[in-house]
Amino acid sequence: MKSDELSRLLLSATEAAFHKLMVITEEESGKKSSPEKWSHKEILGHLIDSASNNHQRFVRAQFKSDLVFSGYQQDDWVKIQRYEDAPWLSLLNLWYEFNMHLGRIIAAIPGDIILLQRPSHNLDEIAWQPVAKAEPVTLAYFINDYIGHMQHHLKQIIY
Repeated sequence: MKSDELSRLLLSATEAAFHKLMVITEEESGKKSSPEKWSHKEILGHLIDSASNNHQRFVRAQFKSDLVFSGYQQDDWVKIQRYEDAPWLSLLNLWYEFNMHLGRIIAAIPGDIILLQRPSHNLDEIAWQPVAKAEPVTLAYFINDYIGHMQHHLKQIIY
């Protein structure tokens, strides 16, 4: 996929979800289906963390020849940041604006950069849908993987 197509995909998914998320009450957003599961607030917090980490990855990927990036301990990030104590609308607005920003960044990535085959990557470790270490991958794949990951978690909340 091209930059503008990926940007439109992210922006439309974000807009559609935002309107559905807006109707969730503060009380509903903090409930857990079981003690070991994340609440809606924690899921959205995880998506904010994902946006934050991938923001840097998408920008840095334009200045290097590989797609090798640090991972992060997702459960620890959610716990440490205490998303369960944050106001739902505050989290929702942060997630929305972060993804609007990512959409602008993605739209501006030159075609030769986003479609460049990168033989060196660690998407076998950090991608939502991993790619074999020996298989070259593009930044477009990685961005599309981010969008798929976001949609997967949004379905846990609203679909």
